[in-house]
Amino acid sequence: MLSTNARGFARAVFGPAARLLVRLGVSPDAVTVTGTVLTATAALTLLPAGHLTAGALVLGALVVADNLDGQMARLAGTESRWGAFLDSTMDRFADAAIFAGVGVWALRHLDGALGNLTAGLALVCLVLGSVVPYAKARAESLGMTANVGLAERADRIVVVLAAVLLAGLGLPTQVLTVALALLALASAYTVFQRMRTVYVQARGPHTAGTGAEDAR
Repeated sequence: MLSTNARGFARAVFGPAARLLVRLGVSPDAVTVTGTVLTATAALTLLPAGHLTAGALVLGALVVADNLDGQMARLAGTESRWGAFLDSTMDRFADAAIFAGVGVWALRHLDGALGNLTAGLALVCLVLGSVVPYAKARAESLGMTANVGLAERADRIVVVLAAVLLAGLGLPTQVLTVALALLALASAYTVFQRMRTVYVQARGPHTAGTGAEDAR
């Protein structure tokens, strides 16, 4: 989920830890699951309690550290399809926890219509955040591609955590509401883009009959 520059930064920062954990015999899978548990715990405790600044900083650090398990797998020579599957699946749990934490915070700390609107937008972002990667994965399972879209996972997480941090530092909470609205629109548009891309490929001469029955 990290950009090229961020991956380089993460390798420099977490490289020593990755090498140490490999020498200690720690499994990359264990780090993947542990990272998800920590992320979910931080998101569902700090954010609902109103600790937005601390929550954003802790979650931001955990997001960057998400690179650690991949580094360990490469160092140990244990990269596998299972590891990639586990990592992607755990990412869905982590993302859901972050947006759920924001939604619960809104219901607890914002009044009336603003709280309901912000919580509703967080729920929409949570749902669409699962549909976006599913559309890509389903396309690939049918022998097509869907590598398009405005709202990749990195974009969604960076935007929501930046908005949470700004709200925690004292900016109007509407900043977070607006950020969620923009994320919801970008995610919906990304789903549309991917559906359109797959539709064009499916209508092409080389994909006729490829898994059509299973796609329903």
